[in-house]
Order: sequence, then structure tokens, then C-alpha cells
Amino acid sequence: MEMEGNVFDVVYEPLAGSNFINLLHLLVQNRFRVSIRYMPRMLYATTLSSIIAPFRIVERLKFGKAIQQTEIKDSPIFIIGHWRSGTTYLHNLLSLDKNLGYCSTFCSVIPGAFIVGEKMFKPVVTASIPEKRPMDDVAMGADLPQEEEYAIGAFSPYAYYNGWCFPRNMEFYNKFVCMENVSQKIIEEWKKVYLYLLKKLTFHTNGKRLLLKNPSHTARIKILLEMFPDAKFIHIYRNPYQIYFSMMKFMRIVVPRYCVQRPPKMEEIEKIMMDLYSKLYRKYLKEREYIPKGNLVEIKYEDFILHPLDGIERIYTDLSLDGFKESEEEFKRYISSQANFKTSTYEMDDNIKEKIYREWKFAFDAFGYEK
Repeated sequence: MEMEGNVFDVVYEPLAGSNFINLLHLLVQNRFRVSIRYMPRMLYATTLSSIIAPFRIVERLKFGKAIQQTEIKDSPIFIIGHWRSGTTYLHNLLSLDKNLGYCSTFCSVIPGAFIVGEKMFKPVVTASIPEKRPMDDVAMGADLPQEEEYAIGAFSPYAYYNGWCFPRNMEFYNKFVCMENVSQKIIEEWKKVYLYLLKKLTFHTNGKRLLLKNPSHTARIKILLEMFPDAKFIHIYRNPYQIYFSMMKFMRIVVPRYCVQRPPKMEEIEKIMMDLYSKLYRKYLKEREYIPKGNLVEIKYEDFILHPLDGIERIYTDLSLDGFKESEEEFKRYISSQANFKTSTYEMDDNIKEKIYREWKFAFDAFGYEK
């Protein structure tokens, strides 16, 4: 299986919205190893980051104090689950509840200047993203919900997607998913960055409770509870066989659109992906016990896709959330709009099936899937 991608596709680069100092930090971490073929992409990222810099300064001066003083009165609701488990569909649905705030694609791409820079930069972001995600035809848009891991990566080198930009160092950045073999200093720095981001989003959404979707958080339960002891968690899980094939397709298509280094061969990326799945879910299964009773609901992807409204109602009931009835018609309209969406199907070679089961047997057992 070969990587797909056009080396001249520069505008889909997450590094473009990065804080300039953070961008330099990332380059130092990678010893300035940028492949010649991806120099246009790196030049675009550096140029746009430099252009945004004055807006970041203005935003800090104008709103920095107010953001720092913002109180997060209602602990966030975190949507977790491995990539390709239906987290985006769930996020898009729940975000229709007008009582909830979320991180939009625009906010995630330019997190340092999304307040003062909206008029100038939102058209740039809108032009830089496709109408649909290249790996699954899910709609994209600057104002649609997005995972805030991209925003974390723009402020900090300790974020998952930095490993997609610098794939030769992918295993290094994967450490910051599970936060294992990482110094306490880095963890505290990460928490500081993340708290600032959530205060900024709370300020921007006029104090609404935040609904946040981030697969990386599946392995960060303990850290999130240290920050928000009463946080709510919605975990959506999927058959590991389907996760494997969907992730391989995902990485084959998307990594070449993000990277500024020549990606490793798919065999190496497969190994890294399978290893992270194991580490992420072993950590989740251990740490979910810390979540207070009534603050975790687990949803099976296959059931949710068949009966999404029932799944949403269960989430509201189990987590004691208000607002289901107010938003029910919006939920129904969105579900109807997605009725013709087709999920991918895959042919599974017996050898690959055996490898998946052998590596991830603990997850098959934990979530009730058969070989």
C-alpha cells in the first residue's frame, strides 16, 4: 500500500497556523530536517505563521487578561475514542445543541488569533480546506466542529499531529498521547497550554459549556480529571478490524498532505499505528476507573450508526445533561441528511486478520468483539 499525495499541495499544512516560536521549536526538535521536495510547504507554513504573528500579539494585548480571568464554570464534555471510531459524526451531532460551545476548524487552525483575525484569516482557512475530507467524504468547513489537538499542536510541540507533519519522528510525538515516559515538567507545561486554550474557547463562546472531541484524550483521562474533576466523557468504540483498515487508509491519504519530511514506508507506519492503538487502549482501560460514576457513557459505533438518535438520548440521560428535547429536531434533521452516507468496506486477508487479533486481542475482549 503506497502513500497518496501531491507534494505541491501546500495549503493543507497544519504548521501554517502555528505560533512562530513553536514552529522554530519543532524545527529544532527535528534538527531542521525538512525534505527538499516539501520545502514549498514549509515555506508556506513559515510565511503564514509570520503574517499571523502580529495578530497574535494584538489578541494577547487586547484579550489576554480577560481570557486568563475566564472561569470554566461547567466542566467540559470530552468525546473520546480511537481515530476512525465515529467521533466526528458524534461531535457534529452533539454540537447542534446550542447550549454547548465547541472548537471550530477555524479556531483549531489559527488558535492564536481567531478572535481578532477572523475577518482576515477565515477566508484563507476556508480556501485551504476541501469541501469534504479526502479520506471519507465527511463535510468540512471553517465553522464546523474540529478536534482541538490541532490547536494544541500550534501552541506546543507536545501534540499528536506534529508527528504527521514530521513523520520521521512520529514515535516521539506519539508519546504525548499517552504521556508516558514524559517528564512532569512537560505534562505541567501541556496542562498550562491546554487550560489557556479552553479558557479562550470559553471566552469566545460566551461561557458555554465546551463539547470537545479529541481521540488523543482517550489515553489522558487521569490528566484531564486532574484539571476538571467533574468532566463528562463519551467514549465511542468500534470493531478493531475496521479500525485497522480505516486507519491505514486514513494515514495513507492524510500524512502525505501534512508532512514536511518524506514519510516512512507504510510497513513502518502500520507498526507505529498498531503500537499506539495498544498503548492508548491499555491506558484507557486502566484509567477509566478514575471517572466518577455518572460521568462516563460508552457507545458502540455499530449500534450508534444504526440508531443515532437513541444513542444521543442515552448520552443525555446517562450523563444527566439538559437540552435533548430542545435540540431533538435539529438532531433528526442532521441524521436524515447523513442517511445516504456510505462507510467503506474492506476485504480482509486471513494473515492480516490474524495479526490484528493477535496484537489487539485485549481490545476485542474488553469491548466484546469476536475474532
